[in-house]
Amino acid sequence: MKNRVLLEFFKEKSASPFGRIIALTGARQTGKTTLARHALAAYEYISLDDPQVRPQLLDLSAAQWHAQYPLAVLDEVQKTPGLIESIKAVHDEHRETRYILLGSSQILLMEQVRESLAGRVALLELYPLTLPEMLTDSWDEALVESRLIAWLRAGSPKGFWQGMPARDGEYARSMAVWRDYLQFGAMPALSDAAVSAEEKYDWLRDYIQTYLQRDVRDLANLRDLEPFVRAQQALAAMGGQLLNASALARLAGVDVKTAQRFVRYLEMSYQVLLLRPWFRNLGKRLVKSSKVHFLDPGVQRALLNRRGVLTGPEFESAVVAEIYKQIKNSRLPVECYHLRTVDGREVDLLLELEQGFVALEIKMAERVVATDARHLRRLEDILDKPLLGALVISNDGSIQDLGEGIMAVPVVWALGSFNLM
Repeated sequence: MKNRVLLEFFKEKSASPFGRIIALTGARQTGKTTLARHALAAYEYISLDDPQVRPQLLDLSAAQWHAQYPLAVLDEVQKTPGLIESIKAVHDEHRETRYILLGSSQILLMEQVRESLAGRVALLELYPLTLPEMLTDSWDEALVESRLIAWLRAGSPKGFWQGMPARDGEYARSMAVWRDYLQFGAMPALSDAAVSAEEKYDWLRDYIQTYLQRDVRDLANLRDLEPFVRAQQALAAMGGQLLNASALARLAGVDVKTAQRFVRYLEMSYQVLLLRPWFRNLGKRLVKSSKVHFLDPGVQRALLNRRGVLTGPEFESAVVAEIYKQIKNSRLPVECYHLRTVDGREVDLLLELEQGFVALEIKMAERVVATDARHLRRLEDILDKPLLGALVISNDGSIQDLGEGIMAVPVVWALGSFNLM
């Protein structure tokens, strides 16, 4: 079992006056039910997956809900839309009641929540495991945020990149976990070291089929899944690249509007991250297309039926997804973008804080040279706020000062869990 960054915040929110109803969403199999049941052991757990249970609950009045289930975790709640109105009624009439709403088809759940519980519900998201979470072995093991998150929280890079990775006892273990993440992703079910590689590949293939047969059918009501399957696989091949809706439509055999709708389904179901372009500087010629990244490299590679060494774009997607998850978990006010000029200058990940920007170049190379930082230099000419610092993140195990405020650091040194001295 792995500890989760969201655990303590989830407990605090569930005890807050503004957390009487919480909708916990996220991709299928990210551990929503496990988290809720562990965090709130005193709550009654009710699964609405049982068709015999659903009609009985629908018949309960607000007073009966208050008497029988004042505290409850309601799983698969999207399967009983009428139940949302009951929860609304008991919430309004009885201030002692508290409910957690879960649903594997989180898209339908959110539609119902927004329609009926606006102003009454707190929304939380659970993502696949992050590297600091994967490095824990129990709920009780302390979670230490990564150097990158500590830097973003402090607003200054001072002191966070000192040290010698090769001499750090935790570094080798972190590298092993990171390599496993690159191959199989970060779904909690695959974090068990006792599970063989073949079993993990089988699990990922089954996961994709379950997602298609349940989430996509629920969301889109598609009678023929084949065009969506083609679009999903084509998009996986585009990971780490600019979204080209016309090319996607051609590969999937659908029109452009349908292809765009498919991308939206994948984004809404936490499969795909569309990294927005930064282009506020109207005096510069900047690309305005989003970049496609899969939120889990294991799912992406299973879609492509690919094993072994990652491609450069796959590595970039895996790193961006990890950073995105860590930022979301940290609840820091940081916005994520990419930046590209029409003449080919590119920043893989641009993080915007209130006081300025942090720019990241992501390289799969095992040796960083000065020219790898060329796109990070003189970014002040483009940006509308100060550049707080810049990183080249790679597989190079050494730390280098590349000048002009640019540091080259190993990917695990930046994103793993380390006690900062």
